[in-house]
Amino acid sequence: MKLSINGKEVETNGSQTVTELLKEQKVKWPDMVSVELNGTILKRETFASTKLTEGDKVEFLYFMGGGCVTN
Repeated sequence: MKLSINGKEVETNGSQTVTELLKEQKVKWPDMVSVELNGTILKRETFASTKLTEGDKVEFLYFMGGGCVTN
């Protein structure tokens, strides 16, 4: 199945759910990633039940904390 992942067209090995896609794509820290599917950010508890379809646009988002600025 062809998906757009982080802006790149990718041929997957048959991942059917978001959880399977995270494993297939060897996403580091899957517990720390947010997933946007076709413009909608998914709730983590739906990853295993959210089915992917041909042409879906998937973004893996990592939110990083920063330091502080001192003057």
